[in-house]
Amino acid sequence: MRLAPTLAFCAIALTLLFGCGGSGDSSTSGPRKVEKAPKPVQATSTAQVRAAWEGQPDCKHPQGASRWGCSVGPYRCQAVVTDRGWSVACAKPGRSIGFTVHRQG
Repeated sequence: MRLAPTLAFCAIALTLLFGCGGSGDSSTSGPRKVEKAPKPVQATSTAQVRAAWEGQPDCKHPQGASRWGCSVGPYRCQAVVTDRGWSVACAKPGRSIGFTVHRQG
């Protein structure tokens, strides 16, 4: 008698795992258009992102804050205070960059 609940559980698990079909628009008829892959965008270097972060007024360390965030172009950056300065992590879909900004003095 345990076989029926086990089979039902497996069927639900497989349905959730593999889904019920694609997420494409099925309302169109005729041949589907094949989309070309987007051209790769030139990667921005860590030095360029860091320079943009240091020059961005929104990215300045707020007085008394231990963490803060800002946007630098397509990147979303988060910074935290460390004993040496600030540790900064910036990310966008498919890429992340990290760097440390040392305190002056």
